Amino acid sequence: VQLVESGGGSVEAGGSLRLSCEASGYTTSAYSMAWFRQTPGKEREGVALIYLGRGDTWVADSVKDRFTISHPNVMNTVYLQMNSLRPEDTATYYCAADFEGGTVRAGMLSGTLPDLFTYWGQGTQVTVS
Repeated sequence: VQLVESGGGSVEAGGSLRLSCEASGYTTSAYSMAWFRQTPGKEREGVALIYLGRGDTWVADSVKDRFTISHPNVMNTVYLQMNSLRPEDTATYYCAADFEGGTVRAGMLSGTLPDLFTYWGQGTQVTVS
């Protein structure tokens, strides 16, 4: 399975970016996909999660009302719409996918648990100045 992220870049505070992630190599749908972010010296932080079947979402309090995760009608693809970006949103953003069902058993807290996700993208840098 390969996850490919796109859409990162540099933006001024208050601006917007949309990240995309596509997982290939599986003929079935992932149970869930999520976005995490990480800055040097810090642990990976959950940002948002979506269950692809039922569409339920979770978003971290730090980005609530600014970031939206969505799943278009394309298998194993998710977007992260990021509005009103702040300098503290600067990080490398990683896409993750659960094809084993661990996030279904764990529930919405899965968005905070990177160990539940088996497959990861290479990361895309978001810089807000």
